[in-house]
Amino acid sequence: MPLPPSVPISVPISGHTRLYAVLGDPIAQAKAPALLNRLFAANGVDAVLVPVHAPADRLDEVVRGLKAVANLDGLLVTVPHKLAMCGHADELSEAAALLGSTNALRREPDGRWYGDNFDGAGFVRGLAAAGHHPARLRVALAGAGGAGLAIAAALLTEGAAALTVTDPDRGRANALLERLGTRWPGRVTAAPHPPSDIDLAINATPLGLHPADPLPFDPAALAPSALVADIIMTPAETPLLRTATAFGLATHPGIHMLTEQLPLYRSFFRLPG
Repeated sequence: MPLPPSVPISVPISGHTRLYAVLGDPIAQAKAPALLNRLFAANGVDAVLVPVHAPADRLDEVVRGLKAVANLDGLLVTVPHKLAMCGHADELSEAAALLGSTNALRREPDGRWYGDNFDGAGFVRGLAAAGHHPARLRVALAGAGGAGLAIAAALLTEGAAALTVTDPDRGRANALLERLGTRWPGRVTAAPHPPSDIDLAINATPLGLHPADPLPFDPAALAPSALVADIIMTPAETPLLRTATAFGLATHPGIHMLTEQLPLYRSFFRLPG
């Protein structure tokens, strides 16, 4: 198990240390280094996870360089690279192939790279741990990118009654409908705004990373019983969550999605513990 947050991380680096990297653009908001390095320390793993700012227009160049590092064992992926990183995997899990999105890749013993996606499972586990079970919920999802796709599929798998996706990029919203609509016919639709009569409204966009960002949707238009969730982790209380709280709505912060992925990462990367 990870060390408590109050315990300082002490990661001795030697010539034997194995490397992991998390890729994003931007990357300063990433919480994975703190959490994964605590996991390594708690389980006596001689490894370190470092943040790598990979500009979107240089992602291929960065990934090729990292793959050439012989003691690099794995990659985590954050916004906006989850779709593009599928092209850097030699093999994808069933979930990642369905989504066309990956947020974790490991180097296999033969040197091939295997990709999977744990965003959806982590989000659903985080909801359940907080007492919110997806079965029969009516869900509005803002954002049809890599994280949105994963969350949508996981919610539908767990029995969500209906899911409405909103995204200013109509092509991206249509791509989500095409990927998921055939598996869950009649349960996935697109709309310009979240319906008012939903149980759960989720922000799966980057809006909220910067103070000047507009809200991804208006919490005031939701029913008083709706739960508002955000997958952004920095800041912990995003403008969306702060606004939802001001209107008396229950909220669910983004950190739960990552913390609930830790046991999944441990299994995926074959770590002890």
